[in-house]
Amino acid sequence: MSVVGTQDEDRSVLTKEESRAIRNRSMRLFGSLMAPLKVQITLTALVLVISTAAQVAGPALIAYGLNSALPAVLKRGDWMPTFVVGAAFLVIGGLGSALIGWYAVLTARITQAVLLDLRKRMFLHTQRLSLEFHESYTSGRIISRQTSDLDSIRELLDGGLNELTSGLLYGVFTFIALVLVDWESGVVLVLAGIPLVYLMRWFYQRSQLVYRESRVISAKVIVQFVETMTGIRAVKAFRKEPRNDVSFQEVAGDYRDVNRRSMLLFGTFEPGLMAVAALTLGVVVVWGGIRMAQGEIQVGILLAAVLYVRNFFAPMQEIAMFLNSFQSATAALEKVSGVLEEVPTVPDPAKPKDLWESKGHVRFDDVEFGYAADRVILPDFSLDIPAGETIALVGTTGAGKSTLAKLVSRFYDPTAGSVTLDGVDLRDLHPKDLRRAIVMVTQEAYLFSGTVADNIALGKPDATLEEIRAAAKAVGADTFIESLPDGYATDVNKRGGRVSAGQRQLISFARAFLADPAVLILDEATASLDIPSERLIQDALQTLLADRTAIIIAHRLSTVAIADRVLVMEHGRIIEDDAPAALIAGTGKFAQLHAAWQQTLV
Repeated sequence: MSVVGTQDEDRSVLTKEESRAIRNRSMRLFGSLMAPLKVQITLTALVLVISTAAQVAGPALIAYGLNSALPAVLKRGDWMPTFVVGAAFLVIGGLGSALIGWYAVLTARITQAVLLDLRKRMFLHTQRLSLEFHESYTSGRIISRQTSDLDSIRELLDGGLNELTSGLLYGVFTFIALVLVDWESGVVLVLAGIPLVYLMRWFYQRSQLVYRESRVISAKVIVQFVETMTGIRAVKAFRKEPRNDVSFQEVAGDYRDVNRRSMLLFGTFEPGLMAVAALTLGVVVVWGGIRMAQGEIQVGILLAAVLYVRNFFAPMQEIAMFLNSFQSATAALEKVSGVLEEVPTVPDPAKPKDLWESKGHVRFDDVEFGYAADRVILPDFSLDIPAGETIALVGTTGAGKSTLAKLVSRFYDPTAGSVTLDGVDLRDLHPKDLRRAIVMVTQEAYLFSGTVADNIALGKPDATLEEIRAAAKAVGADTFIESLPDGYATDVNKRGGRVSAGQRQLISFARAFLADPAVLILDEATASLDIPSERLIQDALQTLLADRTAIIIAHRLSTVAIADRVLVMEHGRIIEDDAPAALIAGTGKFAQLHAAWQQTLV
């Protein structure tokens, strides 16, 4: 995994090196988003330059009108210069308005193109990331990346960048025009830039810290809300509402406090900016008035200088607003780029090997694996599962049963050693052949929004309705499906809320049967079924497991009984390995478990 990509998720205070690395990562992402839009960006910049130049020309025309056009009317009755000035005002006003409208359309198109690209990247990349990432990165944080963080970036592109580019360009053009009209007023403005630069620098540095903290706390608010609503049944069952109220109020209060600090920061900056602007304008008026009294400049020049100075500070407010949204968007971009920087811990092979027809021979050779360096689950593990054999894994919680299943499914790769399918290392096997050959059915039978038929056909999207029905009949699911309001066309609703837990499990069995894998893994797959339902599907399980390699993980020994071999695991090692009947007849761990299970049936 990317270290930088994860460390900034939970900390608002970073070292300089970390901040620099994160900033560079964010800028690389931003550059890659903008690169395909060079033509549109160039056109937008050209439109902005022309429209800004048209806006800046106004005070110069006023100066010309007062100094030249008005005296021509008063002294000679010549109205032509006045008509020229008026016509010029109309032309630049109309041109400026049209170009500003066009500029708004162009920037909106660029913004939406960037957001579409970024949203697609986020979705596609998070799907490609390995299971390890999704087991450590909460769903609330992913939702925060796709919602509030992208909204902050949208606000930056929609308003912030517009304000920055137009504000800076307008300020530069205004300063140039001021120097051309009255260079002495330009000198006053340059001197006023010294405190202005210090003020802007202070605001930028402070707001950077505040907004990074804001993104961290904002994500915590979303995470807590999503986790509470997702686990609402457990919340209700254990009366966790009061504790949730307290903890959410604490997080929400932190979010309120950090927002207050950001508003206080801006509230300090804005009056400071207004004070610098007022002082500068006052100096220009006084100095210009003295020179006009001495006959050094005309009233039109003074008025133009005053207008240009006032106009120069007007976009400073917009630039401050940009800094406001920029800090928020930068913090959001850091989070998004952190996710996009993550690399799969189970990468696709560079030169994949094809396995068109898998027989299902699975082998572990000297495998070592642990979820952390200091927590080894499988130490020096070896196992041979011949093709077509059904094995059952039994053992206490934490013995390594589910870990073994995840390695066979290649949700994780071993730290040492290899796991092979028909002699091919799973790390070298083509992903499409791997997913076609190996299917896992878990205790949580997840159903997606859509029809029952769509969910059964998940592993074989081109299956016909007849094939879907045949798969459902094979596992005993056809009867209850036909009793649903629309049969196989019934919408199961979000997460399969329209059917019971046991029915969801039967649908997942039908899904696995239709996929027809060479290796089938059942990880506590019958845990959601009651005893009568489990007995009803024993025949279905025999059908499901026939002619394929099967790995069954189950605490219910009735399910284990259909296996050819039973492996008893303890601390990541196999301590017993034999046929069920042979182990039951012995005095080992499995015999004890079987005897205890028999007593529960009495």
